[in-house]
Amino acid sequence: MTPIELLAPARNADIGIAAIRCGADAVYVAGPDFGARKDAGNPVDEIARLCDYAHRYGARVFVTFNILLREDELEQAHSQMLAAQTAGADAFIIRDPRICLWEDINVPLHASTQCAIRDAARAREFEAAGCSRIILERELSLEQIRSICSAVSCEVECFVHGALCVSYSGQCTMSQALTGRSADRGECIQACRNLYDLEDLHGHVLARSKALLSLRDFNLSARLEELIDAGVSSFKIEGRLKNESYVKNVVRSYDLRLRALGVPRASFGRVDNGFVPEVDKTFNRGYTELYLDGRRGSWACFDAPKSMGEELGRVVSVRQDGRRGMVIELEGSGLNLRNGDGFAFIRGNQIVGFRADVCEGRRIHAKEVQGLRAGVVLYRNLSTAFEKEMEAKPCSRYLEVELNLSSRDGLLSLEARSEDGRDASVSVEFAETAVNRERAEALLRSQLSKKTDIYAFSLNRVEGELPHLGAAAINALRREIAAAIDAQAVKANPLLRGSSVSQEAVAHLLPVRKAAPGELMRSKYCMRHELGLCPKQCGKPAEDLVLVNNGRRFTLRFDCRACEMVII
Repeated sequence: MTPIELLAPARNADIGIAAIRCGADAVYVAGPDFGARKDAGNPVDEIARLCDYAHRYGARVFVTFNILLREDELEQAHSQMLAAQTAGADAFIIRDPRICLWEDINVPLHASTQCAIRDAARAREFEAAGCSRIILERELSLEQIRSICSAVSCEVECFVHGALCVSYSGQCTMSQALTGRSADRGECIQACRNLYDLEDLHGHVLARSKALLSLRDFNLSARLEELIDAGVSSFKIEGRLKNESYVKNVVRSYDLRLRALGVPRASFGRVDNGFVPEVDKTFNRGYTELYLDGRRGSWACFDAPKSMGEELGRVVSVRQDGRRGMVIELEGSGLNLRNGDGFAFIRGNQIVGFRADVCEGRRIHAKEVQGLRAGVVLYRNLSTAFEKEMEAKPCSRYLEVELNLSSRDGLLSLEARSEDGRDASVSVEFAETAVNRERAEALLRSQLSKKTDIYAFSLNRVEGELPHLGAAAINALRREIAAAIDAQAVKANPLLRGSSVSQEAVAHLLPVRKAAPGELMRSKYCMRHELGLCPKQCGKPAEDLVLVNNGRRFTLRFDCRACEMVII
């Protein structure tokens, strides 16, 4: 079976290291420029530091160059890729197919989700251009994913968790049209998270001041086994702008799910101890599986374009407290509220947040917040107890090393084999045999089975006469065997490399597809369906609708044959 990869986002090297420590098999990170996230660039020396750490576990580092390059940027992008390659980058995530023609880029190339790969024909085009992996659009059904996987020989990666763009990836020009800030350059203003009015063509208001384009977050944690069966080998978590707490929590959750499935993994090492992950306690807008089952559901969250957190229940009462501002009482029990927790509720068309000063059972003491009253549903979007647990119980990752010990003619030999297949041995002469073999073996086992910063040793076989050695001598022996293993490179699972590049195949992908005139966004999400106005739902024709924001009007057109919505 193909080893399965859990791929985590990293805004910087420290977050990437934390992700690997929590169980990620690979991380993706931007280089200095050209990474489709303006605020997530990294100098090459930081990429090198991340690679050094990742490679200790056979984990990989993928560097993003996933924008369409201007002619005047080609030389600089090429230079940065060569530097990242020298720093240890294992692959590049690309969007511009011209990169496939650079012969001195000799690490694998992965076709970004911005390449709009959502059918087998498109997947084969990028495979023919030399990409060894394709990253699928998020809006695909399980059957579509299965069809693409069976049509190509390259690796297939898909997103399983994180924020969702309402548009097909790489095909939104709304930010550019409104402000001149291009999403393709990592400068998206996230117009999809704004509040809009919705009107029909007769001016009737169907919805007022709602986040009509804001989708819930993706969560396929319950569907991993089906995706593996379909042929997916890399599971990607979105979030290169997310903080370390978010990345650690989500990575740990998915690592445990994959461990429970018992599938082989792309890197080595086990995570010991650590916190218990809870993804509901991390930034999210509510969750959706989108189109995975080939049918539509409730994909949007009109009232909450930002993170609401976990629902706690309704407010029973709010009363004034002259000393502290106000006292809020919640329904229910066992809420485990803590001083400093962050809360949120919906007031009209706004999400209002506040922090607790003191929590006592079901009561929250806080500074006065306008609009909070009995009957309002309260959410917790920051759990201080959970954040403290993550800090107090950091994850540690160890490579398993099996030891065998034998002695003969005054020579003690210690042989080691690491889980990635490295062999090492050390020997030491001894003059005195232990009088109490049982006690000597117990001491050897306890001292040799200790963990180092990276290895978890286990003494398997003990043969022959045992020497009389003190704890210090045995510890020195363990350190020596660790150094002998360290002297060898980890035997990492190889990444698939692309076939020979076809000039014609690259030319076929140029020029890159562009939107029709006036088209700002094309989406699998359908406003009519979300509101119960789909022709299949109500039997009425799919007339255009109009989105209104600050005097700007955007026409919504509906391509019912393709089951897509277009914003004009």
